[in-house]
Formats: sequence, structure tokens, C-alpha cells
Amino acid sequence: MSSRISPIGQPVTIRRAVARDAKRLTRLVRGSGAYEGKYASAVAGYRVGPDYIEAHRAFVAVGADGQGDRVLGFYSLVLAPPELDLLFVADDVQGRGIGRLLVAHMQSEARAAGLDRVMVVSHLPAEDFYHRVGAVRTGTAFANPPAVPWDRPAFEFRIPSG
Repeated sequence: MSSRISPIGQPVTIRRAVARDAKRLTRLVRGSGAYEGKYASAVAGYRVGPDYIEAHRAFVAVGADGQGDRVLGFYSLVLAPPELDLLFVADDVQGRGIGRLLVAHMQSEARAAGLDRVMVVSHLPAEDFYHRVGAVRTGTAFANPPAVPWDRPAFEFRIPSG
């Protein structure tokens, strides 16, 4: 677990996700403003279940909000093949460094696991974010209807050894 003061001015802790986080993570995915309109079908009915959390390296960023710990964002790292499977930040804290904190944590976890690169297939509205946090565009993941009816940019994080 790591903790630091974030750019949003409150302490943020990144910890391993646990089964009881599943409903909050599902709400974060389904409620993402990046998946409104034509993108809504990609997350309609999507569920981050306890089984997913147990099977993957999923981590949450939590901040104190006066009502207990609030989930500000989360990510999931798959080791084989190395992929950043999910990365979501709550809409109301986007642009405040939470995504950058999660990416830095993911890179640290990848390095500790002996990975030298991690792939990510980006949602179109997140493409600029991945550029800003150092991912390198490697190609295009082509549409896979009906689940994902649009092409998406593919990126790679290069993980320097420790």
C-alpha cells in the first residue's frame, strides 16, 4: 500500500482491491462519462466481480471524503500477456493526477513482476491521457462487433528495470 498527498489536496492511498470493492468498481465503470452516447454499449451490463478482482492484480486509489474511504479510481494489471486491462478514474477527479498516480503504481507493480513492457488498448477518449503519461502508440486494435464496434488505439508502456 502506498499513500501520498495528491494534487486534489487530500491523502490518496493505493491499495490492492478486495472483493467488497466490486460494486463500487462496477459503478465507476458504468458511470464513466467517457462511455456515454455512442460508447455506452461498451460498458452496459459490465461487471467487475469479486472473481475478477481475485484473479487479477487490481488496485484502487482511495481518498478520505468525510464519509469513509472513497474510491477515486482503479486499474487492473494482467501479467500474461502483460496488459493494463482496466483503468478508470471518477469523472469528478479527472485532471487532478489520480490517473497519473495509478499509472506510476502500475509501472512499479509491472517492474516488480519482472515485466519490461505493458500493452494497453485505449478507449478513444483516453488516447491523449495515455500519451501524456508516457505510453507509446504501437498500432490499432480493430473493431470487434458487437462488443466494441469501433477501432481503438493500442499503446505500450516500456518498463525500465529498477
